[in-house]
Amino acid sequence: MDGAAPDEVYFVGVDVGTAGVRAALVTRDGRLETTCEEPISIWEPQVDHYVQSSNEIWEKCCELVKRLTQGVDKSQVRGIGFDATCSLVVLDRDFQPVPVNKNGQRQHNVVMWMDHRAQQQATRITSTGHRALGRMGGVMSPEMQAPKLLWLKENLRESCWAEAGHFLDLPDFLSFKATGSLTRSLCTLVCKWSYCPSGGWDRSFWTDIGLEDLLEDNYSKIGNQTSAPGLPVGGGLSLQAAADLGLNPGTAVGASLIDAHAGGLGVIGADVKGLDLPCEDRPLTTRMALICGTSSCHMAISAGPLFVPGVWGPYLSAMVPDLWLNEGGQSATGRLMDHMVKGHAAFAQLQELSHQRFPHTGEHVYSYLNAHLGSMAEARASSIDLLGSSLHVWPDFHGNRSPLADPNLRGMVIGLSLSQTVDDLALLYLATLQALALGTRHILETMTKAGHDITTLFLCGGLSKNPLFVQIHANTTGLPLVLPHQTEAVLVGAAILGACASQEYTTIQDAMKIMAKVGEVVWPKQELRSFYERKYRVFLRLVDHQREYKAIMES
Repeated sequence: MDGAAPDEVYFVGVDVGTAGVRAALVTRDGRLETTCEEPISIWEPQVDHYVQSSNEIWEKCCELVKRLTQGVDKSQVRGIGFDATCSLVVLDRDFQPVPVNKNGQRQHNVVMWMDHRAQQQATRITSTGHRALGRMGGVMSPEMQAPKLLWLKENLRESCWAEAGHFLDLPDFLSFKATGSLTRSLCTLVCKWSYCPSGGWDRSFWTDIGLEDLLEDNYSKIGNQTSAPGLPVGGGLSLQAAADLGLNPGTAVGASLIDAHAGGLGVIGADVKGLDLPCEDRPLTTRMALICGTSSCHMAISAGPLFVPGVWGPYLSAMVPDLWLNEGGQSATGRLMDHMVKGHAAFAQLQELSHQRFPHTGEHVYSYLNAHLGSMAEARASSIDLLGSSLHVWPDFHGNRSPLADPNLRGMVIGLSLSQTVDDLALLYLATLQALALGTRHILETMTKAGHDITTLFLCGGLSKNPLFVQIHANTTGLPLVLPHQTEAVLVGAAILGACASQEYTTIQDAMKIMAKVGEVVWPKQELRSFYERKYRVFLRLVDHQREYKAIMES
């Protein structure tokens, strides 16, 4: 970056998402000076197996940070924070990659978060009824690390399990590469590994599920040193990492976060004074952070532990220190939208029309679809939402993460005809958006019944840039939605970790108040309330029908 202010203090935020790495140079007050990004590879060697390379991911992180800080006095960069998907990294005793698939390619050593190969193992772990499941909504998800570890032991005993010396969550791998320290973040261990901050590892859990060998050497393979997010890790950047990243040795590194949790930090603590929001002058516990990208995460915090059936948590200090976190989610959100749109017979025509309408602006096909739906509604003297009256989608094409916690559920579409025009594609896209928003409402209602009092939603992630996605969420839930001033709120959240590690701020809460800022408020359209009440009743019936059909076929 050229022309950096000589008296400015900077922090670097690095976000490793599902399909790419992003980085930002962020000022003390949360302003993004510059950002850059690079794609990363995803391999699918078998159905429901998704793998990546930790070496490639780290190389992309280094490349981006070097590019980001060109022209900046490195003494002005005070701290760096990492977030990443909750994927499983496997290394040998010398910290080299160990393959996690049967083809034995060593560089393929990351089991991705969305890899569902361990469904049977997850079901068996649930059947134990172990007390640790109470912190996971009562059901073990195949997206957690325990079933993935069990799958590796049972299916790759010689090529992977026997060779493995270290199992790390991807966010912890990044802080390890940066510092050389194997300290794990409480965010990853508590949310994905069954760790309890007050009691540590539960020996009986690992023994009961058949992974008692992980107890060896004081849990060295899965971690025996922990840190709260944002606390400094090790002595800061090691000599090697500093050279790789182009920063000064000793630059503060904050204990990492899962990507969704970083998004939560980047939005949920923003000052809302003067906006007439129902959460104004009320505690953070009245806010929910909704992080929407390839998948969605619904982050709700509480002063005390709340047990929500089918929703992960409660987790203490996993996102905001001293507060409990419940984490709902949808396993396929942006990914489902892509699946529905790109798989339609009219997609090629849609691409051509989109290019004709936006030839020089780089607008996405979704911008065209939003505009096309607007034209369709105008021609019918209707609102866009009402165009979805006769088409209904159940969105769990990749299983239900919450609140039903059933990875075996599948998607449904009700109301299709033989027509395959762009109009039909637009309506299917609309019905998909509505289904995803109805899924958010389902999660919200389940949390509310368990004791949460959520009055305002704070959105970030790629889909928060889609105005129709945002407005439909407001209309469906009946709640105001707050969008961040900085569209890359996840990167702000990662930078907050570096700011806290450098002691620029004394607490995460202090940093959030300054660095997270409100950009826009989207209010629900009250005239659509009764429509979405009816739509929601249909939505809930769809899963009942699916379970009924399954029971008939299995009888």
